[in-house]
Amino acid sequence: MPTSTSNTYDAVIVGGGHNGLVAAAYLARAGRRVLVLERLDHTGGAAVSRYAFEGVDARLSRYSYLVSLLPKKVVRDLDLSFAVRKRDVSSYTPVSRGGRDTGLLVTGQAARNREGFRELTGSEREFTSWQEFYARTARLAERVFPSLTEPLPTRAELRERIDDEAAWRMVFEEPIGAAIEEHFDDDLVRGVALTDALIGTFADAHDPSLRQNRCFLYHVVGGGTGDWDVPVGGMGALTDALAESARAAGADLRTGHEVLHIDTDGSRAEVTHRTPDGTEATVTARHVLVNASPEALASLLGETPPEPPAEGAQLKVNMLLKRLPRLRDSAVDPRRAFAGTFHVAEGYGQLATAYAEASAGRLPTAPPSEIYCHSLTDPSILGAELAAEGYQTLTLFGLHAPARLFTADNDAAREALLKSTLAQLDSYLDEPLADCLAEDAQGRPCIEAKTPLDLERDLRLPGGNIFHRDLSFPYAQEGTGRWGVETSYANVLLCGAGAVRGGGVSGIPGHNAAMVVLGH
Repeated sequence: MPTSTSNTYDAVIVGGGHNGLVAAAYLARAGRRVLVLERLDHTGGAAVSRYAFEGVDARLSRYSYLVSLLPKKVVRDLDLSFAVRKRDVSSYTPVSRGGRDTGLLVTGQAARNREGFRELTGSEREFTSWQEFYARTARLAERVFPSLTEPLPTRAELRERIDDEAAWRMVFEEPIGAAIEEHFDDDLVRGVALTDALIGTFADAHDPSLRQNRCFLYHVVGGGTGDWDVPVGGMGALTDALAESARAAGADLRTGHEVLHIDTDGSRAEVTHRTPDGTEATVTARHVLVNASPEALASLLGETPPEPPAEGAQLKVNMLLKRLPRLRDSAVDPRRAFAGTFHVAEGYGQLATAYAEASAGRLPTAPPSEIYCHSLTDPSILGAELAAEGYQTLTLFGLHAPARLFTADNDAAREALLKSTLAQLDSYLDEPLADCLAEDAQGRPCIEAKTPLDLERDLRLPGGNIFHRDLSFPYAQEGTGRWGVETSYANVLLCGAGAVRGGGVSGIPGHNAAMVVLGH
């Protein structure tokens, strides 16, 4: 194995996404010699802000776009110059009932919500159940979230920590569909509750694998509150702050360096990478932290990839609008409706139908999606002229669009799904969305769509899976190690989203891998 040279580091981090940068900052601040090798010409991974449209002064969160799971502890520990803003609207879901265009607006005001539920359903029962359901998830969040930056508890220890048998059964033992159907009668209300279990996860409400439960858990525990906040300046503001923190502490961040393979005996390692000029170079490290997928880790080590292969299931659409569209439901201001999560075709029955169609190999007839407007909460991502003229961004995240639907012809399937997705949105608008789209310097509509295969190509997300693989429950299981980042080699750690307690923009795997290196 390698001997000490000038190219020897305490830690080499493969990949400069947000988790890798978190690990680099922690380790460098602890006095370790750290090298980050990033394949792309920039750091940030999927958490970046980019000018997506030619000649248009709008920096969009091109891939990941909201923050919930990032612990305040990480922001404090690393002295990050980074802020988030709360959204005072949780969601708006339009619906046509009895020939009338209406909808459900959920805000932070209980009295207003009570009235909205009553107007939609004819009674206060659904509102009361809504309060009870989310009071339970709030208690769950308070107990679970702090554990994510601690050594993994056992299943029994986490159950004891939660100390709520009904909540435990609802999330950890029975398909989440059972609890949703027990609490709610209204199809639309059921659908709104279910969406948190399906973001980036292809599953039915009653899937016996409970993959939808694990997704639900991660979406309701963030920050100890379950709030999804808007990053000021876009997602790139976070990763820029992380890169600055790591560099300031002495970490060496190199972009355009693709790691080719890792050789290790468990105590020291050689990391071979391709430099920007195309030559190969090797560095030596005591520890290697891999901020990439489990598939990528296996490839770098020359091992068999994990089974089954990961598969993403979403359509991501970025848009810039000259103005927000008018709604058919004239009772709600578009600035309120799009400030939170705008649900489209996400009734409980609609979600089940879309899942069944996609499972059968067909694009959903009525594709479900959810939309939000970053610039309503944080206009700083727009140039001064665009902001003054009332331009707005829209981010759309489509559900039940597994990668398998795009393998035959990605371009044709993307176009077809985008068309039908926007048609669903148009059915709730009082004017076509196309009339509101801004144009780039070439006169083209400011809209871009990314399928799972596009994400795999652009970011090497396996199968386009935004979590790198199915999420896991946040307790110790066979082979997870003490922190959930360990591998079969003591000095090689997985610090990406595929680690236990990974997924989402959290920095948690990066923090936890750093704790292992530091002997915590």
